[in-house]
Amino acid sequence: MPPNSRTGTRMLVLATVGFAINFWAWALLSPLGPRFKDVLALSSGQQALLVAVPVIVGSLGRIPVGALTDKFGGRVMFPVVSVATIVPVLYIGLLGQHSFAGLLVGGFFLGIGGTAFAIGVPFVNAWFPPERRGFAIGVFGAGMGGTAISALTTVKLVKGVGETAPFLITAAALAVYAVAAWLLLRDAPGRVVPTTSVATRLVAAARLPIAWQACILYAVAFGGYVAFSVYLPAYLKTAYGLEQADAANRMAGFVLVAVVMRPVGGWLADRFGPVPVLAAVFGVVAGGAAVQAATPGLMPLGTAAFLIMAAALGAGSGATFALVARAAPAAQVGSVTGLVGAAGGLGGFVPPLVMSSVYSSTGSYGWGLVLLALVAVGCLLLTLSVVRGTARAQEVQTARV
Repeated sequence: MPPNSRTGTRMLVLATVGFAINFWAWALLSPLGPRFKDVLALSSGQQALLVAVPVIVGSLGRIPVGALTDKFGGRVMFPVVSVATIVPVLYIGLLGQHSFAGLLVGGFFLGIGGTAFAIGVPFVNAWFPPERRGFAIGVFGAGMGGTAISALTTVKLVKGVGETAPFLITAAALAVYAVAAWLLLRDAPGRVVPTTSVATRLVAAARLPIAWQACILYAVAFGGYVAFSVYLPAYLKTAYGLEQADAANRMAGFVLVAVVMRPVGGWLADRFGPVPVLAAVFGVVAGGAAVQAATPGLMPLGTAAFLIMAAALGAGSGATFALVARAAPAAQVGSVTGLVGAAGGLGGFVPPLVMSSVYSSTGSYGWGLVLLALVAVGCLLLTLSVVRGTARAQEVQTARV
């Protein structure tokens, strides 16, 4: 029996809300990094490690969580991950934020919240027909805006209410969602349940051509979004002399454009196919990075370059999972999603390190942006050759079935 469209829409909304709340929890430490640095007398390296730990754990954790979602379904995994994330949130809020070691332990387990992405993609994918999956998964992906909730509220709550306030509120939101998910979520009828072990499925997924191809594309598309959302304030402050508040506001604009464009990218992939959309995306990123490499005036050219790249990176993130939804076997979508999601999360760490190193060596960010343009050109060529071949082969196989 095919999934009911109205029910599918309701499941999409519930999954997106769960993704946003878990990502809100996942990002709690980042806005408080400067405060912890001052209060606990942390070095810059310790502050960076503190912020990095939940991101790394959340990214790598998507691999096993995606495979477990193939087995148990989103109806089980969403509540389980949400409840599990409550524990480190409360630990940090009530006990762990008074020492560096406590924050590291709490941050490690806080990474569980970041694995929710690998639950939602296969869950949503099963509720929609192939011609609508790109848009649906793009809408779900917009739940990454949960990090913005943390960025906008965490520091204000600490200053206005108290140091435990953001953690208690987030824990309550997770608890409410876990109960709602357990009562209301339903896996799609006819969902294919694998019978092999998690390890066997992960190995099989890693051998799929679409897995490593999508990993590369997502590492650049979503990784580029993550990198800019983290490093853009520092870039704007150094390259253009902006005040911290102004730079942060411009970064928020970059994030908003990317989040809005993610479902648009999925919709375009449904309409025109993932390959043409991804080719256009990487062409635009290459052009925007090449323009910005010359450090043009911020108004209007520099601002336009960054916002155009934000739109392209957001659309590319949505189109990549439209490609996964079409080209990955139904029973392996979760496993492939875990691998691709991990690649995207980890991909966000490389560009800031490269940009910082390039600036230290040359006194300019120009060559770092030139490298981004070259990487985007490489992804464009990969998309038009190898990825296009994989997509066509899957279409032929599907037609035969």
